[in-house]
Amino acid sequence: MPTRSLANQIAFRYRPVDSATGVTRETAKRLAEHLGVDETQAIHQALHELAVRVLPQYEADEGPLTAAQVRQIRKKVPQGGKRSVRSSLFDTETA
Repeated sequence: MPTRSLANQIAFRYRPVDSATGVTRETAKRLAEHLGVDETQAIHQALHELAVRVLPQYEADEGPLTAAQVRQIRKKVPQGGKRSVRSSLFDTETA
């Protein structure tokens, strides 16, 4: 089993009452039991879900396309003319 570095650990304190900013140990135990994991894993899962909801899941790009980039795209993609897409998902024939 790998040894744990104290630098990788934090003090975690449960709240005396459940609120929008924290939970009691009892709530954490109930949640862990409901999920079938231990308290530590329940905390990790909760933090992961929060990270997915709050943090960007992709690297920021360089912003909008430049005029030169738009010209390059238009040059490579045929412009004008009517285009359509046929789909075999729906029967379009009338009976």
